[in-house]
Amino acid sequence: MRPTVHDIAAEAGVSLATVDRVLNNRPGVRSVTRERVEQAIATLGYVRDVAAANLAKSRSYPLVFILPAGENSFMRGLEAEVRSAMSRSATERLDITILSVPAFDAPALAAALLDARERRPAGVAVVAVDAPDVTEAVKRLRDDGIAVVTLVSDLPGSGRDHFAGVDNVAAGRTAGSLMGRFLGGGEGPVAVLAGSMLVRDHRDRLEGFQAVMSGDFASRRILPVIEGQDDPSLVETLVDALLGQHPDLAGIYSLGAGNRGLVAALEKAGKGRAVCTIAHELTPHSRAGLLSGTIDALLNQNAGHEVRSAIRVLKAKADGLPVIAAQERIRIDIFLKDNLPLEQE
Repeated sequence: MRPTVHDIAAEAGVSLATVDRVLNNRPGVRSVTRERVEQAIATLGYVRDVAAANLAKSRSYPLVFILPAGENSFMRGLEAEVRSAMSRSATERLDITILSVPAFDAPALAAALLDARERRPAGVAVVAVDAPDVTEAVKRLRDDGIAVVTLVSDLPGSGRDHFAGVDNVAAGRTAGSLMGRFLGGGEGPVAVLAGSMLVRDHRDRLEGFQAVMSGDFASRRILPVIEGQDDPSLVETLVDALLGQHPDLAGIYSLGAGNRGLVAALEKAGKGRAVCTIAHELTPHSRAGLLSGTIDALLNQNAGHEVRSAIRVLKAKADGLPVIAAQERIRIDIFLKDNLPLEQE
């Protein structure tokens, strides 16, 4: 049987109230008595059930999620997963607040992080923009003992506690390998369509993609990166111009969002099957593009897993418990039209 607080009290020769004060690090216990209790804990091998203790005390976890606003379908799916978690708040003892900021707006994101800091939550989850003022805001949260998890796009060097997202360099390398193999020995350049180089996930994907293309498919020309701000209308305009400038275009790697604009431009130009297109994230629009053959492959990250992972990590940090790394690893899914799940996950 697992040792209990009653066993600790008997072993140390103290009351249950004294054991409770030691376990909760409250004052009013003499140092010699505290040492006896701690020795009893070590001797008995007692491991505290923090979840049960929190349930008994009706503890809740106030968390703040900071997400980009706009038409990005993946981000709206991410927000839907956060709201799903909010609907389970009674059973999971969560108190979640969502703050929205304009996409890729570093000053607005830094201000939102400082707003979150004033709320004194147990933790903050944020889709990061890699900028000095954002990094500084995260550091200030951490200095105040508030745990921070970056979602989807990381912010190394900020002191954040955890990153809930895929290995984006690996994702870019995977896209490069698929692109090179799909195109074979044909000619024609490849375009790269990003949202913004201000976010780490887009830069990491580009790094991985270029590394594979330059190493394994060096004869294939890669065009300068186009930034579509994850805006479908802007993406459609940019791809229209791209197809006009490069009628021999062989492939497009879309490493951001706005894919409904990409699909519309390709199909309008009659290039839906002629240009090899690899994109990210399974959304209703990208699913339709994959089924029609306009998109050849999708690399996906499970938004629900990322939100659940962020919540688990923030709760563990609040309780002083270790994070199980294997449980929090987010996998990269590769979808062709042949292996699409029946329903979007």
